Amino acid sequence: MSQLLAGPIADRHVALGATFAEFGGWNMPVSYAGTVAEHNAVREKIGVFDVSHLGKALVSGPGAADFVNSALTNDLAKIGPGKAQYTLCCNESGGVVDDLIAYLVSSDEVFLIPNAANTASVVELLRVAAPQGVEITDRHREFAVFAVQGPRSPELLAGLGLPADMEYMAFVDADLNTGDGRFPVRVCRTGYTGERGYEILPRWDDAGPVFDTLLDGVRALGGQAAGLGARDTLRTEMGYALHGHELSTEITPVQARTSWAVGWNKPQFFGRDALLAEKEAGPVRRLYGLRATGRGVPRADCTVLAGPGGAQIGLCTSGTFSPTLKQGIALALLDTSSGVRKGDEVIVDVRGRDLPCEVVIPPFVPSHV
Repeated sequence: MSQLLAGPIADRHVALGATFAEFGGWNMPVSYAGTVAEHNAVREKIGVFDVSHLGKALVSGPGAADFVNSALTNDLAKIGPGKAQYTLCCNESGGVVDDLIAYLVSSDEVFLIPNAANTASVVELLRVAAPQGVEITDRHREFAVFAVQGPRSPELLAGLGLPADMEYMAFVDADLNTGDGRFPVRVCRTGYTGERGYEILPRWDDAGPVFDTLLDGVRALGGQAAGLGARDTLRTEMGYALHGHELSTEITPVQARTSWAVGWNKPQFFGRDALLAEKEAGPVRRLYGLRATGRGVPRADCTVLAGPGGAQIGLCTSGTFSPTLKQGIALALLDTSSGVRKGDEVIVDVRGRDLPCEVVIPPFVPSHV
């Protein structure tokens, strides 16, 4: 087994008493004070995540934005410079190689943030397809990423002299004053929690003092550092897809309810013909939410049955205990031929025990982005 990669502030996580686990080939902090406490801090006040494992890639050169628009699913022409966009990189059969954020810097520069484990695949697909003059550079370990999330996050940024009054998915380049100096950062009003928040990208080598400054400010507002455990419970409550669970090379955006991130009227993007055909025919399975009505917590890979002793109609892709709702919730791909719809009751097989669940359309809790 290859050695796990370490982020730029691994020493800080150890000092904070973090528990760690492997994620996408990286050794990542799962929790510090406990997942539920960190989850609630983000929902009620503020938290800060280190997500520096996320990939970074630069597409540059004449016509870079047009090239990205011809490759990735969403319509980059719908936004202008200074805005970011959620988009997908698909294969020719319509499966999702990765979901990522594209930062439109200019017509000649697009900065991409793919998932950690998929960065090399995305970079290679783009390199193979790129026209002469357009360069794709893997910059995975040149920038850190810190996500400040929660209703008090605008207070934090304003107090640090960073831009906070931005539209959703807008970004700006700024400087952050810390006790160790002044450091350039990119600030984008994005996140993965369903709360108002920002992602802050300093240079990799500047990550330590930038994180210290953010964490001090978060604590002053009653918040705390949060790990991947809380990130997962927060995103599951929102019904946000996680690659490898709700999206994969075998799961298409039509099945995963991410068709809103597909520019259907564009003449070209990876997987277009297959996705158009699936959209026209209708998917054989579709993503739903499941809310436990009995005692128990559904988990990923649990089978979903039409009723007690009934036929299998799907599979849970994610499942957790919701700290906000105080009940078990799951995301599941259900067969469309089953006729299941919102409000129906299904059974989730949790280690041989029947758990009744209500079929819902995510999110499970209101969005505050």
